Amino acid sequence: MSIGIFPMPEMSLSANIIERMKQAVGAATVKALADELGISSSSIGNWKSRGSIPITECMQIAETHNVSLDWLLRGHEGSHFVSNQGQKDSIGGDQPNASIPLYDVEGAAGAGRALDHESVIGSFQLDNDTIEQLGINDVHLAGVRVRGDSMEPTLTDNDWVIVDLDQQSYAQGGVFLIWVSGELRIKRLQRLAGGAALLISDNKLYDREMITFDKMQEFSVLGRVVLRLGEIS
Repeated sequence: MSIGIFPMPEMSLSANIIERMKQAVGAATVKALADELGISSSSIGNWKSRGSIPITECMQIAETHNVSLDWLLRGHEGSHFVSNQGQKDSIGGDQPNASIPLYDVEGAAGAGRALDHESVIGSFQLDNDTIEQLGINDVHLAGVRVRGDSMEPTLTDNDWVIVDLDQQSYAQGGVFLIWVSGELRIKRLQRLAGGAALLISDNKLYDREMITFDKMQEFSVLGRVVLRLGEIS
């Protein structure tokens, strides 16, 4: 397995990420890195041998040591440090980036139809070139954690997903963050004749759910899921 937005070579990716983690925290050895993270050295050895690094540890280092998660995961030059002005600072100069807030809500529960009043627990940095290549809007992006297995294999428990809050039309289908009867969910949506909506779980063990036109007051689309941050198998 590898980790991040794009598939990359497994062993070299994990080894390179570990080296950048050491660089970010100023650790000369794997043991020093393990002490910084509060884990055992053998855990880091297992990351390298499996070719898989937990996203939570990467986010922890990015937040506590003020480095770009984009640099930490992918090693992009010019995207090392994140300044308070939302710019990536490097020896070669500043490069603009998008800082995507990560909200303290889960894709399986939540009380509101919007994220405006939810707590922000961190941020994910993407350079503007990547934003443009992905064809998404950097102004209204939000990160939400996935809970449960209903969207496997597309999304797995504990993944982070990036939601474009400006994309609320599901006429062409897709995976969306939605509000249904007081709960936040992540489902594949299909528009039906007569104004009804079909909620589809990619996990075939879960039944489809129809929101009929007369129940639309209990249904809202918050945004379209455009990126997944997690292990890529």
